[in-house]
Parts: sequence; structure tokens; C-alpha cells
Amino acid sequence: MGRLAAASSIGTTLEWYDFTVYNLMAALVFNSVFFPSFDPLSGTILAFSTYAVGYLSRPFGGVIFGHLGDKLGRRFVLVTTLVLMGVATGLMGILPSYHSWGVWSPILLVSLRFIQGAAIGGEWAGAVLLSMEHGSQHQRGRNASFAQVGPACGTLLGASFITLSTYCLSADSFQTWGWRLPFLSSAALVIFGLWLRRGVDETPMFKELERHHHKVQLPIKEVVVGYWRRLLIAGSVRIGSDIVYGLLVVFTLTYVTGVLHLPRSLALTATMLGAALHAVCVPLFGALCDKLGRRVVYGAGALFSILWAFAYFALMSTLQPLQICIAVVVGMFFQAMMYGPQASFVTEQFPTRVRYAGASLSATLGGIIGGGFAPLIFASLYKAYQSTTYISLYIAAGLLVTVIALIAARETSGRPLEE
Repeated sequence: MGRLAAASSIGTTLEWYDFTVYNLMAALVFNSVFFPSFDPLSGTILAFSTYAVGYLSRPFGGVIFGHLGDKLGRRFVLVTTLVLMGVATGLMGILPSYHSWGVWSPILLVSLRFIQGAAIGGEWAGAVLLSMEHGSQHQRGRNASFAQVGPACGTLLGASFITLSTYCLSADSFQTWGWRLPFLSSAALVIFGLWLRRGVDETPMFKELERHHHKVQLPIKEVVVGYWRRLLIAGSVRIGSDIVYGLLVVFTLTYVTGVLHLPRSLALTATMLGAALHAVCVPLFGALCDKLGRRVVYGAGALFSILWAFAYFALMSTLQPLQICIAVVVGMFFQAMMYGPQASFVTEQFPTRVRYAGASLSATLGGIIGGGFAPLIFASLYKAYQSTTYISLYIAAGLLVTVIALIAARETSGRPLEE
């Protein structure tokens, strides 16, 4: 189970390492490297727009790799998507700046971001199914949550690498070439991930499908036609949690450095502390939802997060390092209450023959509406109104969608998986 947990989480770790590095660079250097003809805030908004492209491309990956995952197997797709993610991220690290290649530089950045997002769109469901379909059926919540540990680990690795780089390099060196190092270093995670995943066998449930010739010809079509209500519910529950994650992990750096004019190191420290707690709490809440039910734990996290959407900015406005760290760390704790049960809840909505396709499609669609545009909307709302109240209201609205979806859903804890 230890190797399964590691193989499950390595892809999402790489995913969020890549995304964290990209997000932090979007806030720190991309406005001058790729969008130098705009004022700093407008350049940052454009950089966050390219961040959104990574979410817009996820459904393409969800459709393609979701189909392949239910046709060719979970393991095959997981190896393929891992390589694609790593190659796209590595190429970002050698991409010439706007001053060297002009408009082609941001165009290539967007193209690589699209490829990266498509690979991620097919990665998440397979990572969850790898541990959930292998492990004990009485511990599906805990087993599925192993993939959910990846975002915190990736965030922690990415933020730590950038923090180390900023301490070791001068500001000019970091701006000129130092920002490339974290992108190039993702190759090490890819190699380690390939070694892990090639040593894990295909899941027993998929083997059973092959043995009895029960595989579906068009999994995506069956999901959309036969399970559209479950698809809607599974996608909607992700909206609020992804918006909250976008606030705590992506927008915090922009807000602390660009609005509050506090040191970058403070924002990175708060993010890393929150990510460390998140990595510990996610499997705990995954295990808790096996006992109390998916909806109870998930719903509690959503309701607490609604309150914290307002408390977060109140603590930020104190300008005190301790309160700023508390704002991020407590927010990550409440977000982990949603993230822990999320993997099992979403994947359990669908039967085995279309589980990969259904989980991929719902996760990618929910991710676009929730996390994909969140940083862009945060920055745009603040630029338009110069107030955080509207940002908090937007977060609360997204979390209410999640709560409504949970109320409409069926509880899956304690029930056997649909075959």
C-alpha cells in the first residue's frame, strides 16, 4: 500500500509542483519576462490568464485520457500523462523571453500551458483509482485521498525551491535566469514517478472488466448520456474547494507582496506552513469520511470556509506576520476537510466501466469553473473595486454551490462500488 500511495500521489505532486512554480512566477516575474509592455498589475492579470489556460485545456485531456483510461487501463494513461507534464514544464524553463522572441514567447508559453493542462486533465482520476481500486474497500476514503496529498506536497516543494533560489541568488540573477531552475528541476520528479508507476500493477477492477469483456466502446458518451446528473454533482462539489485553494496558494503571494507591500518571504513562509499542515490533514479527513460519511466531512469544510473567506482578509489587513500565517494555515485546514473526502466522493459516483471517464470529466469541468479563473477573478475584482469584500463574496458563492451539490448527492461511504 505504501508504494501504491506514493505512485498515486507522485503525479499530483508533480502537477502542483509545476502549477506552484508557474503560479509564483506569474506573480513574481512573468509580468516583466513575457508581458513587459503592461503595468505590473495588468501584466500579472495577463500572467494569471495564461494560468487559466491550463484549466481550460483540462477537459480535452479529461475526454482523451478518460476514454483511454477505461479502454487501455489506468496504469498506461498514468505513465503517459506524467511524461507529458514533465516535458511541458521543462520546456517552459528554456523558453526565451519577450525581449528575445517578441510575441512568440507568450504564445509558446500559452501552448505549453495548454499541453500541461491537458495532461493534468487525464492524470487526477487515474491517480485516485490506482490506490482506491487496489486497496481495501472499507478504506476507500483514506486510500483515494493519497492522490490529494500531492497538491500540498507539490506546493511545498515548489515554494521551498523558489524560496531557496531567492535567498541564494541576487534579485537581478533571479529575474534574468534563476526563475528557470525550478522548471528544469521537475525532470527529477518525472524520473522518480516513472520508476514508481512502472512497478505498480494494473488495478484488479480493471482486470476484471477485461476478463469479462465488459469494457465500454465510448465511455465519455455513456457518462454524458447515462450519468449526466452525477456528472453535474461531481463537478459542482469541486468548485468551492478549488476557489479556496486558488485563494490560499495562488493569490496570497500577489496580495501580500503587491497590495500589502510586505516581503515575499512572508507570503512564501505562510504558504509553506499551510501546505505542510494540508499534507498531514488530507489523509486524516479521508479516513474520517470512511467513518462519518463523505458529505458530512466535506460539508463541514465548506461551511467553515465560507466564514473564513471573510476572516482571511481581516487577518491579512493587520499586516502582522503571525496573523497572516494564521490566515493561510487555518484556511488550508478547512480546505483539507473538503479535499480529503473529495477524491472518493467524485470517483464513487460512477460504475467501474466508466469511472475513469466520469471522474476525469467532472473533475476537469469543476476545476475550470472553480480554480481555473479564480486567481484572475480575484485580481480583477480587487483592481475594479479596491476592496476585498467582493472577493470574499465570490468565494462564498462558489462554496454555496458545493454545499447545494452535496445536499443533492447520494452518500457513497459504506456502499460497495458499482460494477
